[in-house]
Amino acid sequence: MPFRWNFEGFRNEIVPKSLLSFAALRSFSYFCRVKTLLVILGALALLLGLIGIFVPLLPTTPFLLLAAALWVRSSPKLYGWLLAHRRLGPYIRNFRENRAIPLHAKILSVTLLWGTLLYCIVAVVNAWWWAQLSLLAVAVGVTWHILSFATLRK
Repeated sequence: MPFRWNFEGFRNEIVPKSLLSFAALRSFSYFCRVKTLLVILGALALLLGLIGIFVPLLPTTPFLLLAAALWVRSSPKLYGWLLAHRRLGPYIRNFRENRAIPLHAKILSVTLLWGTLLYCIVAVVNAWWWAQLSLLAVAVGVTWHILSFATLRK
């Protein structure tokens, strides 16, 4: 629901016009700052989502959903652009409408996750058993999380 300014209650009170204008201006200034902050945070979430396409441990869909949630409140134009985007829009629409992940996205993400983490376990942290165990636990947890969502079949 879009935000609407309502100054109807001020009509019957004895408030000087200069104070009313100052209060309205101050509220409007705060509102603009919050909108700007939400747009910036949405852009940061979008950037992290784009990086997550290429980095296996950084998820794409949650950051894209966060960007959409931030932009729906602050910038309908950016929100519309994100939903209409040829590559990124389906991630958000599929998850919002179906709470499901496409089969090819599940296969690709789990394969890249395990390939990267097995390489790290064997080649990078081979001297520290506790690091290997924690990376294995992360891989199992993320795999379980990805597979726990319904599979979207086209």
